[in-house]
Amino acid sequence: MILMSPPCQPFTRIGLQGDVSDPRTNSFLYILDILPRLQRLPKYILLENVKGFETSSARDKLVETLKKCGFKYQEFLLSPTCLGIPNSRLRYFLIAKLQSELFSFQTPGQILENFPDQEPKASVKHRVAAGLEKESCFMAPKEEHIDPNSGSDGGSGQCSQKEAFVFKLETAKEMEKKWNQDSNLSIQMLKDFLEEDGEEMSQYFLPPKALLRYAFLLDIVTPSCRRSTCFTKGYSHYVEGTGSVLQTAEDVQLQSVFKSIEMLSEEEKLMKLSTLKLRYFTPREVANLHGFPPEFGQGSTKSEIISPGR
Repeated sequence: MILMSPPCQPFTRIGLQGDVSDPRTNSFLYILDILPRLQRLPKYILLENVKGFETSSARDKLVETLKKCGFKYQEFLLSPTCLGIPNSRLRYFLIAKLQSELFSFQTPGQILENFPDQEPKASVKHRVAAGLEKESCFMAPKEEHIDPNSGSDGGSGQCSQKEAFVFKLETAKEMEKKWNQDSNLSIQMLKDFLEEDGEEMSQYFLPPKALLRYAFLLDIVTPSCRRSTCFTKGYSHYVEGTGSVLQTAEDVQLQSVFKSIEMLSEEEKLMKLSTLKLRYFTPREVANLHGFPPEFGQGSTKSEIISPGR
């Protein structure tokens, strides 16, 4: 069996998308070149990469090579949410086998967005030829801003209150997506993936400078939420677009903190923001939200926040 995870930088949606012209794809292209010439082909091939790979020339070369070698294959776009884990981390997967019979779940020319034994959703399948709509797991573009004083649905913070005060710079589509995630009872709450509070948690609280500079860009979630945004390798080192932060104050409403906050002095802003007790997710919690078992990484230190995977 061959397990492949080619460098994601040539395909990620926030990069240059150099595809096969990026030198970092050379090793992957080399494998595709020698695969048909192997005396003994592997029985199975499993490949993982970022969303965006499914529309790349590298993917086309992969599929062409698999067909040439007699492999049957199926493609997926899956996220931990498919397993009830409250983290949006959409990734491309391909499984291929060297057998004449098809997979029981094979749908040629389509990419599945759920596991075969799950009930299909309304938009569970996308035809490859049509090109998939690209949705980022990072912050939404800053056009179509919502008026912070409009009182519309904010889609974040206290997840049970649909009339939450809008304070973040995000599109209506992004807000609707968040509310749909929080109303999906098949996904567990974040509190099921959190570590117990202790003195060591103090190192994960956001510093005052980050609170003041990025307050309106943070993706703030509470333990009762059923979602979190994609964690990246820059989590805790960079604030914007690298992952959600957790509100640990139970009796503080987001709307009460952010309402009219722009009219306050810097000192007053910091006092209000500090009442939310915002912290980063710990390395163990990030690992939990990636689906890693409890015994994963027991020998690693907790002094530095890391994100497993890309």
